[in-house]
Amino acid sequence: MKIEDKLTASVISGVKELYGAEVPANMVQLQKTKKEFEGHLTLVVFPFLKMSKKGPEQTAQEIGEYLKKNEPAIANYNVIKGFLNLTIASDVWIELLNRIHADAQWGIQKATEDAPLVMIEYSSPNTNKPLHLGHVRNNLLGNALANVMAANGNKVVKTNIVNDRGIHICKSMLAWLKYGNGETPESSGKKGDHLIGDYYVAFDKHYKAEVAELMEKGLSKEEAEAQSPLMQEAREMLRKWEANDPEIRALWKKMNDWVYAGFDETYKMMGVSFDKIYYESETYLEGKEKVLEGLEKGFFYRKEDGSVWADLTAEGLDHKLLLRADGTSVYMTQDIGTAKLRFQDFPINKMIYVVGNEQNYHFQVLSILLDKLGFEWGKDLVHFSYGMVELPEGKMKSREGTVVDADDLMEAMIETAKETSSELGKLDGLTKEEADDIARIVGLGALKYFILKVDARKNMTFNPKESIDFNGNTGPFIQYTYARIQSILRKAAEAGITIPAVIPTGVELSTKEEGLIQMLADFTNVVRQAGSDYNPSILANYAYDLVKEYNQFYHDFSILREENEALKVFRLALSQNVGKIVKLAMGLLGIEVPERM
Repeated sequence: MKIEDKLTASVISGVKELYGAEVPANMVQLQKTKKEFEGHLTLVVFPFLKMSKKGPEQTAQEIGEYLKKNEPAIANYNVIKGFLNLTIASDVWIELLNRIHADAQWGIQKATEDAPLVMIEYSSPNTNKPLHLGHVRNNLLGNALANVMAANGNKVVKTNIVNDRGIHICKSMLAWLKYGNGETPESSGKKGDHLIGDYYVAFDKHYKAEVAELMEKGLSKEEAEAQSPLMQEAREMLRKWEANDPEIRALWKKMNDWVYAGFDETYKMMGVSFDKIYYESETYLEGKEKVLEGLEKGFFYRKEDGSVWADLTAEGLDHKLLLRADGTSVYMTQDIGTAKLRFQDFPINKMIYVVGNEQNYHFQVLSILLDKLGFEWGKDLVHFSYGMVELPEGKMKSREGTVVDADDLMEAMIETAKETSSELGKLDGLTKEEADDIARIVGLGALKYFILKVDARKNMTFNPKESIDFNGNTGPFIQYTYARIQSILRKAAEAGITIPAVIPTGVELSTKEEGLIQMLADFTNVVRQAGSDYNPSILANYAYDLVKEYNQFYHDFSILREENEALKVFRLALSQNVGKIVKLAMGLLGIEVPERM
């Protein structure tokens, strides 16, 4: 039974005995006592003044007196105006710690048979270039959100839609044909996605040169762009692709496969995965079909030029293009097609799209259209919208000079972690393999934590140097505290001290220790709130607050040198459970914690 429930029952009995009134449980308002006052939980007494017919202070005094006499969980109380601050007895805290101690997955709910199915779409890369810094934020948020939704007892399906068709893909294909001399990932030693990205850049370079040359001949910029032979060839290639030309399709498949192999390496290093991947080349025709069906039903209309539109003025929006005059589809059509396939594949109860905030309007429209077309989750789809992520100028260059490549970023983070850890002596006495593994865990942990601790809706600047600081609100600070706890537990085991399955009561605790247990117990609420608010940053900041509190405790109290055996065992058990909750919280964020450092 939770402490709050126990106290609520006692307050109800007290009000009945003192004032002869029956009160419902929701009238008993208990909240965490403010830091500046003594106590753990505070009862708001204003709702009971009608029954007591006395002032707030006297009422609080009487209820406090009753609880101290009749409720063994209450050790003490004090009254501040209409607030009754209650101090919970040490034994009650130890009992609570025992409940946490007995549950390896404290705060995490398992999905039942009839749990709702939540589908989360994230990543959405294009197959003409590698993943970049923006994708890093997207992938980390999507992966963390999937973990959080699962920890709240939902069935979760992680899905990705790959933009594998269109003019941008044809540009890199054409450039490879023209300037590639048959180069492959094997022959060049490049990852496939980087290789194709280089040809996308090459196309752009040659195209710009052509446009400049045509403008020198007196054409306007628009005319030059329209007449560029390269661009005309790329458009012709797209037409052939749409017409299923076997040669073009074979080249397209070969080059995309190189890219997927490259993406897989990046995803693996980042620690993200998907249950099902959809490809735009397979969904766009499905979307066309749904739009034409909507046209027949009168949801949409056709203009004289043959294009198909949705009139959303009744919803306070404008007219939205769904099929171009030449019958080709737009992003909206593809999203409708993907929704159709997903709905066939899974009994979806809720759909969450992790997509940048520049697409807010797109998802507002998509929600209305899916609802019109009869998708049950259309109306309630969630657009998990996030802000831009940038680097402080000049901190990290990338291949293209402007976009920061995800692989480069992760590599640089691991390198920086190795240098910083070596300087601080954190890798002393480790083998090369161990040191490399810790550098990977710390470097990626720093990157992930720095990005995930910020509310997703905000734009942010990712500062690599700041993120690897071993002090402050960073991943390495949390990881180092975890490793410190594991070191204490190893020393205890070497000294032959075992932590029992049930921690004995009868020990006097300090307010610092009681506060730590209260924070551990609160993890269940933190997981729930992160899920209901779709906000992984709540978990990140909780993990930081917890280790900050633990470090103060570690500084103020001895653990292994404590002479009172019962207290020593209690502090070891407390440390062990802080470590457990830190590992669970960081795990939900997709961050590993090292056993030693």
